[in-house]
Amino acid sequence: MKQFSRFMALALALCLCLGIVPVLAEEAPVTVTEIQKYGNMVLSVSGTELLARGFAYGDVVTVSVNGQAFEMPVCTNFSDVEQGSMILRVVIKPETGEDYVLIAINMGDFATYSGVATKEKTEADPGYVWHYNEGVETPVAVTVEMKEPGAYYDTWVMNQLVRSENREDYPQLTDAEYANFRAVATTGMGENKLYRSSSPVNPEINRNTQADAAAKEAGIKTFINLADNDEVMRGYEGFEESYYAAQSIIALNLGVDFSADDFKAGLADGVRFIAQNDAPFLVHCNEGKDRAGFVSAVLECLMGASADEITADYMVTFYNYYGVEAGTEQYDAIARANIQKSLAAAFGIDSITGADLAAEAQEYLLAIGVSEEEIAAVKAKLGE
Repeated sequence: MKQFSRFMALALALCLCLGIVPVLAEEAPVTVTEIQKYGNMVLSVSGTELLARGFAYGDVVTVSVNGQAFEMPVCTNFSDVEQGSMILRVVIKPETGEDYVLIAINMGDFATYSGVATKEKTEADPGYVWHYNEGVETPVAVTVEMKEPGAYYDTWVMNQLVRSENREDYPQLTDAEYANFRAVATTGMGENKLYRSSSPVNPEINRNTQADAAAKEAGIKTFINLADNDEVMRGYEGFEESYYAAQSIIALNLGVDFSADDFKAGLADGVRFIAQNDAPFLVHCNEGKDRAGFVSAVLECLMGASADEITADYMVTFYNYYGVEAGTEQYDAIARANIQKSLAAAFGIDSITGADLAAEAQEYLLAIGVSEEEIAAVKAKLGE
């Protein structure tokens, strides 16, 4: 596959030299057909059609939208690019009938960043509505043009992660591990005080029943749901019958841009909820990977964990879902591009290695609106 793709990259480079440039433009108009919850913009072209027009995974393209040009690689998963980076994501899943292309920012909000639209949170399902900004012509026209074929291919290959939603495909994992459920046991954290997992109620990735059962066995009393608002959460099939439904829950409906003001405000509410309720606590989003990973990491920092401990805990998720082993090049690349980068950006430091992470976490929480008294209460709830 790699040799073939390199050959294709050379062929496309020759085409560029000859002035033959793969492009989706006026002869095949492309528009934005939908803005998803987190600001990803779905295009009118299918993934199959995009690839048929001469583009390939690992190419770097120029995407023009709303009078602006953005450079990004053509990839398959958000994890193919670093946190905060743009991606032209191609999704082709014959087993589910999905075949589409979207413009996105990994752990960001492209619709807002590009100035195309503004999101309004609502209580009604699905919890949000997008409004196109003044002066934006609809349907929004998009042009995708080749910039450098194959330039991102090696990185794309390294980042390929394959996950199954079938329990039988993970015979090496317990039900709790399959649900990405675990106690956070880093330095300073009290025994069995804080847990993290995939959603115990959202059935989308077929892990909710295992996560709910694990939460019941652990005696979780308080849930911090980062992904849903209250109406969406209670609308999941089987919610009323779950162990989860009878506990203390805050539904925060957070986005995936950790730098956004609404994310920080929501996180502050979640931290206050911990201060006001009883352990054991469980933090979750949908997969228990990104938002739950970041929030858990901030709490781990606050309690005195080291950078190595935080990284190791975060990366357990990538073993549970994708079988990524410690000590591999892929493991190190994912850690650098995700949790280490996210924490450094949040704390305003160059690197989390060697930093006083407890002090940085306290300063961060104060900055987002959590009081010293509330932070002290959280530390008491999570401590030994």
